[in-house]
Amino acid sequence: MGEVEVLDLASIIGLIAAFALMIFGMANGDYGVAALPWFVDVASILITFGGTFGTVLASNSIKGFTNGLKTIKLIFKVPNLDSVGTIRQIIELSNIARKEGLLALEESSNNLEDPFMKKGILLIVDGTDPDLVRGILETELVNIDARHQKNIGFWKQIAALGPAWGMIGTLIGLILMLKNLSDPDSIGPAMATALVTTFYGSVLANWLSTPVATKLTTLNEEEIQLKELMIEGLLSIQAGENPRVIEEKLKSFLTPGLRDGLAEGGE
Repeated sequence: MGEVEVLDLASIIGLIAAFALMIFGMANGDYGVAALPWFVDVASILITFGGTFGTVLASNSIKGFTNGLKTIKLIFKVPNLDSVGTIRQIIELSNIARKEGLLALEESSNNLEDPFMKKGILLIVDGTDPDLVRGILETELVNIDARHQKNIGFWKQIAALGPAWGMIGTLIGLILMLKNLSDPDSIGPAMATALVTTFYGSVLANWLSTPVATKLTTLNEEEIQLKELMIEGLLSIQAGENPRVIEEKLKSFLTPGLRDGLAEGGE
């Protein structure tokens, strides 16, 4: 979802802290770290994780499945989504257009790093009708959002299936336990093993999948908003609006704090 520059410490620290606190909770009882092996069961791992990812694979193509898994790396990096910098860039382009004409923007487009912005500028330079420019850019925006929603849906599907397969594993364990009630001493350990699969499903959903889906949703919303800002700015340039008017219009996309930062930068 855009170029990345630095690691997102919030995602890294959050996941590590949540996992560490979970381990602390496991080892905080009377048995201490000796209790940790109780939460490890190979059969439960295979049922929960194998069942979850197997059914997700069955509902996707192999390429879609692998691409969906790869999107997890996006939550660990901060995307280059600079709304204030984009507005300043649009104001600069509007000044060029007012002084030298729209055709002068073609040379300026060579310095644009964002392909969406560059595409809009080239459409304007080519004399494309404003309604058509908006239509083309909004169509691309819809398709960008659709691709992102597919990745978000991938992780939401894992979050939904993880607890379900955990419950399936628990039911399997309970059935096996009830078939062997002749040994009362084995009931407690067998029950604990059966419940481990539910634990794995909950961890998969709440520690990993849901945070990933939520973070991807946030990144998508931020990118879509930035591109909507670009569309409004580009159409304002094409309409020949005053750069000051364009700036005031685009400020509506910013939070109060960012608006102050834009004003300070302008000074």
